[in-house]
Parts: sequence; C-alpha cells; structure tokens
Amino acid sequence: MKKGNLLRISMMQSHIIWEDIEENISYYGELLRRVKGKADVAVLPELFTTGLSLRPRDLAQPVSGTTVTALKNYSAEYDIAVTGSFMASDNGKYYNRAFFITPDGKEYYYDKRHLFGMAGEDKCFSHGDKRLIVEYLDWKICLMVCYDLRFPVWSRNVDNEYDLLIYVANWAESRKKVWKTLLQARAIENMCFVCGVNRIGVDAREFSYHGGSLIYSPKGKKLYDAGEKDAVTLTGTINRDDLEALRAKFPAWQDADKFIING
Repeated sequence: MKKGNLLRISMMQSHIIWEDIEENISYYGELLRRVKGKADVAVLPELFTTGLSLRPRDLAQPVSGTTVTALKNYSAEYDIAVTGSFMASDNGKYYNRAFFITPDGKEYYYDKRHLFGMAGEDKCFSHGDKRLIVEYLDWKICLMVCYDLRFPVWSRNVDNEYDLLIYVANWAESRKKVWKTLLQARAIENMCFVCGVNRIGVDAREFSYHGGSLIYSPKGKKLYDAGEKDAVTLTGTINRDDLEALRAKFPAWQDADKFIING
C-alpha cells in the first residue's frame, strides 16, 4: 500500500473463545486473511486471545511468544498492519498490552494505563505509564485500551500529535450508550478520527458485550457502524484531507490547554 491520504480500516468485531489462545489466534487469523488486499489496518478487540480473564499468571506471554509471533506472520503474509491487545508478561509483571504490528516486521506496544478495578483488573495487571503514537503510511495513530476511553486528559491531542485515535475494548453491553457517546466526544475534542472496536458475546464471567464498533469523523459524524450483537468485519476508508481541512478552517487546537500528567 502506498503512503497517502486514504487509510482503510477493518474493524473485526467478534466473539472471543474464553482463555483459548491457540483457537483465538487461528480464528482471528482467518478473519485477517479475508481482508487481504482490502485494508491497511485491521483492529482486533481487547484481549483477543483470552477475553477479560484474571489469570495472567497462567495465560500471559512475552512479546516473543506465540501470540505476537503469529500476528507478525499474519501481518507480513496479508500485508496489513494489525492492532489489538493481549495478556503480556514482562520482567515478572503482567500487562494488558496493546500492539501495533506492521507488515515489515515493526512492532509497537502500549500498556493499558486505566485498569478496570470494578472487574478486578487492577489486582492482576500493572498500569502502563507511557502513551504510544505510531507513524504508519503517513498517518499518526494513537492507541488506547477500553477503560482509557473514560479519561480524556490521557488522550488529549496536543498540537495535533495524532490523526487517528483507536480504542480496542471489552466494553459491557450495560454501558453501550456511554461507549458511543465517549467515542464521539473524543473525536470532537481531539479533532481527529476515532475508531472503537468492541467484542460481542457473553464471557465466562457472565459479562455481556454488544459490539457497537464505530468510526467517527473529526466533526463527530458517524462514518461506519458495525452494529450490535453480530460478528462483523467492517472495512471503512478515512481521508486525511477532511481532517486537515477542518483543522485549517476551525483551528481550535491552537487554543487547547497543555497538560503534564504525573504518576
């Protein structure tokens, strides 16, 4: 894919087989195969190999493990960047680690900062403390994970640092209105495209997920909607010309507050 102003994004909204790493790798690998030649970036849900399990001691892998190895192979074979998150082990700690892997073998990682204490995530995983902005095909992409969506300062787009904000999630159906509202708000306040990809189904902890994967424009217009409940791979195209035109015509970003985040 040549660099340019268009970016094709495939939102892979589907179920997750509980704690079965090999089956999930195989399943999502097939979904990736199906979008070969049709997308530049494929977005998988949060913790796509396990679901929101609290057993990282048994399930977490280093970045040299089978999960990332398979993702790198898929990315190269299908010529598509792949992003999502998995359970990672690193120097005796465990992280809900987002990844962005490119066809040429580059790999980037972001550890989820805001752990969902109401589900016990903070008891099993360590907090991340560094944001990630990836440059890919002339696009600057910021990667976040699920509960991060509720904390706008963490995603603040100071001086147009990024063009696209991606959230991967296991977002409960009971809060689906909040999901849609906050995705739209992040797009408007940060003057960027926003893509949110959520899983579907019911997990072993009896949490229900509705999907509702979406892409919003920098004006907050809903561009692509994968709908609810069904397993869907929806591919949409975003255009940076639209983004740059808005930033030039309505440069609210010039008046944005600067933040220093501690801790």
